[in-house]
Amino acid sequence: MPDKGRLGGAVLLLATLSYPVIIYFSQGHIEPRWLAVLLVALGLVRLGVSQTSVAWSVGVGAVLLAAAAWFSNGYLPLKLYPVGVNAVMLVLFGASLVHPPSLVERLARLREPELPPVAIAYTRRVTQVWCGFFAINGGIALWTALYASDATWTLYNGGIAYGLMGALAGIEWLVRRRVRREDRAQTAALRAAR
Repeated sequence: MPDKGRLGGAVLLLATLSYPVIIYFSQGHIEPRWLAVLLVALGLVRLGVSQTSVAWSVGVGAVLLAAAAWFSNGYLPLKLYPVGVNAVMLVLFGASLVHPPSLVERLARLREPELPPVAIAYTRRVTQVWCGFFAINGGIALWTALYASDATWTLYNGGIAYGLMGALAGIEWLVRRRVRREDRAQTAALRAAR
């Protein structure tokens, strides 16, 4: 029998990735107030999978946007969901810069509890980069929700944004490997000089 957490995580991932496409193809066929039920379900699944502050923030945001869509019977609140997710991530990453350790450092310490100073500085910089990404991505998501065609909103929020996120994660992984290699070489050179 599959683990409920993994199954819920897979459902959440699939629903999140397909959300913009579902909204796009439902327009003209399903009233926004009924699509709001999907957004509530997405929020509840998120809360069922994870009890973190991020899950609560995104879940509550989803329910509030769903309520706005229900009462207005408009698509705009439904299209603002990606903006809300980016805003929550920006606040989460940004708050960790104000109240260290940074979020990326916390994640890194799960794999390597004792980080050298160069790694701590690096994780702080990566956290700053992700803050920039979420600010820009959220701004573009907002622009597409307010001013772009439905097709452009769907293309950006249902594809391009995920591609950019994956590209940033991949680039960061490559840079991290280089930084670690250089740090190991420098540490070895210092030990050899002693």
